[in-house]
Amino acid sequence: MKALITGASSGIGRDMARILSRRGYDLILVARRRDRLKELQQQLPTNVTVICADLSQEQACFDLYEQVKNERIHILINNAGFGLFGSFAETDLHRELELIDVNIRAVHILTKLFVRDFIERDSGYILNVSSSAAFLPGPLLSSYYASKAYVLRLTQAVSEELRRRGSRVYIGALCPGPVKTEFDQVADVHFSVKSMSSQRVAMIAIQQMFSRQPVIVPGTMMQAARVLQKIVPDQLLVRISYHLQKRKQGSDLQKRKERRKSCAGEKI
Repeated sequence: MKALITGASSGIGRDMARILSRRGYDLILVARRRDRLKELQQQLPTNVTVICADLSQEQACFDLYEQVKNERIHILINNAGFGLFGSFAETDLHRELELIDVNIRAVHILTKLFVRDFIERDSGYILNVSSSAAFLPGPLLSSYYASKAYVLRLTQAVSEELRRRGSRVYIGALCPGPVKTEFDQVADVHFSVKSMSSQRVAMIAIQQMFSRQPVIVPGTMMQAARVLQKIVPDQLLVRISYHLQKRKQGSDLQKRKERRKSCAGEKI
């Protein structure tokens, strides 16, 4: 049995690799940071192949598939992704396009290529890591929220197509809320609500993937928020979402000010 995990160098991807390795799965781990992957490789009890790839490059996605297509992979986990905080009019366009390439295009390409193989042998699991952001509009994180909505809706649509053809192939979307990972550092935000540990999210994700849950929302708080989202008008949702994002920025700015004060005190 073999699993391929993108974005495996940290956070949820790294912890899912640990869980699957303990379950006996050989692994193919993909990320840009080879040193992180090699460090993880040494910690795992099963056979682990490390592939260093930048999935923001379209050709890298096709090259990855060509490299592993004969490995008889049982599980594909599309976990690579990142966020970008700021007003849409002010955020860097090139960074946003990179976000779209990683969060959307790479997921789309790999899902398409592997689902064809899985359908042919009528077995396999695909887990696409979306976010609870997919359920909401996201002012100040607009590109990230929109990208995760794409991942969720694509996954749901493909799942229904598989069901209608009687396929035993599973595809599902993982939609966690705030998680203690490097995401907030990359996106330059600080979450205003309590985060779940990446280990806990990974454990729930793997359990519910094998239970064939189509949409996985870890944590009772996020599940309750999901129910509330369904009954609140969109106009109110977008305003609530804006204020939540603004609080993230405020918390982060305050932390940076405190760090600067601390550093200044040390210099004195």
